[in-house]
Amino acid sequence: MNIRAETHTDSRAIEELTYKAFENHPHHAPGAKPTEHEIVNRLRDSGALTLSLVAEDETGIVGHIALSPVAIDNAVSNWYGLGPVSVAPERQREGIGGQLIKKVIEQIRKQGAEGIVLLGDPEYYRRFGFESHGNLTLPGVPCEYFMVQSLRADEVAIPKGEVSYHQAFNE
Repeated sequence: MNIRAETHTDSRAIEELTYKAFENHPHHAPGAKPTEHEIVNRLRDSGALTLSLVAEDETGIVGHIALSPVAIDNAVSNWYGLGPVSVAPERQREGIGGQLIKKVIEQIRKQGAEGIVLLGDPEYYRRFGFESHGNLTLPGVPCEYFMVQSLRADEVAIPKGEVSYHQAFNE
């Protein structure tokens, strides 16, 4: 398994993979079509994909992860939103998503980021060091599903405020 930064030739494969990964996903309303692939495209088109990594093997691209900037109390921050994370349906539960998450954390830490936020399953994301923290909130989301990871050693590094994702998530 090779994990690398996406290239301009990967966008179509990422779009197809992300669509398939979220098709019939339990957090979608029954019958609803996925929109996560559109979010990734809008982030890319607006230059807001801070990190976009793919996992590939001899069969091609089997996983993708996106990281984009978030604002805290409507102010620019050095915090980033993780997601979407996509793995080909037939390859899920092989650890590909976990490898992508570890790699994106490692890379953004090296770039001097202060932290990462995400909306997701606490049972899954805790294993990567994410936790619910009352300092940061996402409107309309129960606290236990909005998780953070400070990339600094001191607890004080977690700012207090309301997080907003890039506009690509709202269109």
